[in-house]
Amino acid sequence: MPKTPKKTKVFNRHQPHKCPTGIKGFDEITEGGLPKNRTTLISGSAGSGKTLLGIDFLINGAINYNEPGIFMSFEETEDELYEDVDSLNLDLQGLVSQKQILIEYVLLDRRDIQEKGDFNLEGLFIRLDHAIDSIGAKRVVLDSIESLFAGLTDAGILRLEIKRLFRWLKEKQVTAIITGEPGQGSYTRHGLEEYISDCVILLDNRVREQIATRRIRVMKYRGSKHGTNEYPFVIDNDGLSVIPITSAGLDQPGTNKRVSTGIPSLDKMFKGSGYTRGSTVLASGTAGTGKTSLAAAFAIECCKRGERCLFLSYEESSGQLIQNMSSIGFHFEPLIKTGLLKIVSTRPSFFGLEMHLLDLYKIIADFKPKSVVIDPLTSLIGQGNPLEIQSMLTRMIDVLKSKGITGFFTSLVSSTAQNDTSGEIGVSSLIDTWIVVRELEEDEGKRRIRGLYIVKSRGMGHSSDVHKLILSDNGIDLVPMDADATAGPPVRKRRLVKGLLREEQ
Repeated sequence: MPKTPKKTKVFNRHQPHKCPTGIKGFDEITEGGLPKNRTTLISGSAGSGKTLLGIDFLINGAINYNEPGIFMSFEETEDELYEDVDSLNLDLQGLVSQKQILIEYVLLDRRDIQEKGDFNLEGLFIRLDHAIDSIGAKRVVLDSIESLFAGLTDAGILRLEIKRLFRWLKEKQVTAIITGEPGQGSYTRHGLEEYISDCVILLDNRVREQIATRRIRVMKYRGSKHGTNEYPFVIDNDGLSVIPITSAGLDQPGTNKRVSTGIPSLDKMFKGSGYTRGSTVLASGTAGTGKTSLAAAFAIECCKRGERCLFLSYEESSGQLIQNMSSIGFHFEPLIKTGLLKIVSTRPSFFGLEMHLLDLYKIIADFKPKSVVIDPLTSLIGQGNPLEIQSMLTRMIDVLKSKGITGFFTSLVSSTAQNDTSGEIGVSSLIDTWIVVRELEEDEGKRRIRGLYIVKSRGMGHSSDVHKLILSDNGIDLVPMDADATAGPPVRKRRLVKGLLREEQ
């Protein structure tokens, strides 16, 4: 029989050329950046970040891709633009002085436009053409198109001039961004630019439950695949950063390597091996049961191995945490001084979920820890709706797993919770090892003690018994308990009755 010919892969040779923006996360959702030598419309209401996105696009082009740029403003002067980015780590003024970026402020007299009625863009084209040629610009930002055509009332002339502008930019072989404001049922007030543009991006700044969140969405991208969801983005000292909501993917390799819990008796409960390296550990329980102490033991053990550990504290200041842990023999100061331990204390309500996630990305990139402790994870729950919270926690866990970082999270359970395993906060499927700490009664209610047991630990054997958790000046210890000590009063009563019946028989 003749052999069946092998199928060869067919590549699409007509993929559009992309112009990378250099904006964190944005090039990921657009699969490479904006359409090169084409025009992109950025639509958004006041304060959504349109102007900053344009400036960021030009600055990254000049610094990272050797592509000079023109920023033509119809609303703000050069000095006003400098003031806008003065609080950010964006050297706009320095790049202008080096002739890498040229700022053109165009003052339009709308009264002349209305009176003469013979509006055309010849003067703008001449000025823009001279600016492009003077520095060899490859990128152009026009901010904003509403100001440019604000005086025009004739819809026919308006349509012709907008088409003419877009065609002229395309013929100049520049990658252009034009900003606009959404109108009634359209992405601009004129409703024309969105049809002519090769790419349309919508920015939104919404406030929900007193927390503001900026979001970006690629509405249209001719000839190219792109992410179609809404993606949160933030503006910080380094400019604009987009955080894709997709997970890092389930492609992390498995490992049989183990790391110590920092508590020898707890290691024994994991058959003497501790947690799996690169896994996620959750310790849940009510207030005062020792969750932070377990996290501290793990952090110190990580540093003893010569590995860096990041400790994110959402309820205690670093000074308070250092003081409290020293009472059980855990001393953080020497580890902080050697640079192995980094404590970051932040109130969750100071900013939204996306800023917390972005901060985690940045700290991990700079500090490069092998372990991360978040105490407690439940403090983030009040900062958004359940879907946003679960999305953020999933991405947080994914970024740790994708980098092989061992994550230790604590979860606060309400004292009125129906069961002891109610601290999963919707991410139990992503947790590899789950430890519960709870209060128990000893000697028929005369004394309260702490108990610990392991709910699950994927891929490794572990003890299912409840152990007494003892905190002392020398640290943490776990000791086995008898059955009666871990049982509640009703169970004890039934056992006592059964015992008396046996004696009578």
